[in-house]
Amino acid sequence: MSSPLTQLASWKKLQAHQQEFDQKDLKQLFFEDSSRGRKMTIEAAGLFLDFSKNRITEETIDLLLELAKETGLRERIEAMFCGDKINISENRAALHVALRAPQGEKIIVDGENVVPKVHAVLDQMAHFSNRIRSGEWKGHTGKRIKNIVNIGIGGSDLGPVMAYEALRYYSDRSMNFRFISNVDATDFVEATRDLDPSETLFIVSSKTFGTLETLTNAYSARDWLLAGFGGDPKAIAKHFVAVSTNTQKVAAFGIDTENMFGFWDWVGGRYSMDSAIGLSLMVAIGPDHFQEMLAGFHAMDEHFRTAPFERNLPVLMGLLAIWYNNFFGAQTIAVLPYDQYLKRFPAYLQQLTMESNGKHVTLEGTCVSSQTGPIYWGEPGTNGQHSFYQLIHQGTRLIPCDFITFYQGLNPLGRHHDLLVSNVFAQAEALAFGKTPEQVRAEGTSEALIPHRVFEGNRPSNVILAQSLTPRALGTLVALYEHNVFTQGAIWGIDSFDQWGVELGKVLAQKIIPELENPAEPKLEHDSSTNNLIKLYREKKSKTI
Repeated sequence: MSSPLTQLASWKKLQAHQQEFDQKDLKQLFFEDSSRGRKMTIEAAGLFLDFSKNRITEETIDLLLELAKETGLRERIEAMFCGDKINISENRAALHVALRAPQGEKIIVDGENVVPKVHAVLDQMAHFSNRIRSGEWKGHTGKRIKNIVNIGIGGSDLGPVMAYEALRYYSDRSMNFRFISNVDATDFVEATRDLDPSETLFIVSSKTFGTLETLTNAYSARDWLLAGFGGDPKAIAKHFVAVSTNTQKVAAFGIDTENMFGFWDWVGGRYSMDSAIGLSLMVAIGPDHFQEMLAGFHAMDEHFRTAPFERNLPVLMGLLAIWYNNFFGAQTIAVLPYDQYLKRFPAYLQQLTMESNGKHVTLEGTCVSSQTGPIYWGEPGTNGQHSFYQLIHQGTRLIPCDFITFYQGLNPLGRHHDLLVSNVFAQAEALAFGKTPEQVRAEGTSEALIPHRVFEGNRPSNVILAQSLTPRALGTLVALYEHNVFTQGAIWGIDSFDQWGVELGKVLAQKIIPELENPAEPKLEHDSSTNNLIKLYREKKSKTI
């Protein structure tokens, strides 16, 4: 893409086309085409998408597909699946799709087929998980392990904890699973306060075994464990395993490197939950369910790679996100799962989407010519209906919504699931079609209150349905959003696989840490605000509460 994005012919056509929607709304679009609600749907890889309640026409889709062609989306997809180094700022492939490739497939990175290595690690994980789940693995005193504590941060935490919560229904309920990520001591203390060290295993997840937050928590865990065993260092090998690539540091910590699970530079943290980073999840749900989840990932991968764009779930969702972000000025997308098990899914998507596409330069290093990276957020329904839905329905901002639900709930109880799903359909209908002054007046509402009870409607949404929240369905959902994010990044011409924005604050913190801890008064050379805050903290931190 040699020309700036906003100078492409397809972009300019979309700009002109968008102006038509000042005169059209969803009521009119549905009135003009009675079959719209059936035509604008796609079913693939076990997911059903109804995108009919978007502010689009068939011409809109054609123009968005033209933009995808002009920006080389098909070529970018193929480059990713072929192991090309599309993460240009780090000179790496972005090959998370290899993590769920079936045995026998070939995916070449630097001349080597990586699929056998992926399955070797999966086999190692399965062997370990089965030993824990069966009770064969014993702790230092011979007791069975009942508590698994995952220590990580970013993708080493958000993915595992989201997937554990999503698949808790399938988990071994005789075990406890905890997740520690924040360097705030409260996170560690609350996660471990009721655990018995002799029954607890820590999984320390850090590629380099050098991440400050993770290693701080890991060393606190080691101190906590040793205190429970009278300081015997032999206990560490039975109560710690590592997900890392740094054998030397893992061994120095005291972890037996036989219990180290590896992964690769071509796996970004936020794309790693189906790698060894998901070890805690595999222990929770078992290797068979984990493999089922990988099959769901792979099914969506194959759909994304092979389906024509007009019938391609991730591509269409990505193009719709472009449509609202860049042509309507929408700044956010709400993801609203109507399943309590998916309560951490929006938080997981925040990292996946915003760390991937929160970029201000193109692959060539020039400033982007358009907005990138909408803000993703959300809460499970129906809780959100009683908090922020007011703004979505009657506020001044356009907020496209993705509703996610299932034909069958995992915990049948009376009318609960029908009531839950009725709210999905009702909310999407209300957002699209609203309520006119005439309808409000016909209900007998006083003239003074009519403006307050009017719903403008014309607010877009997708509805995503699957049969039930199985491990396979979770895999397809996560892969759907991974490839949705990739589609958006490819259109914008940015690198969706680096994350330099997380570095600067971490580097500055390394300078500030000794300035906070040093007993001697440090020489401060920050700005006046930071200098003052450091002085104030040093003065106040030792005072009795």
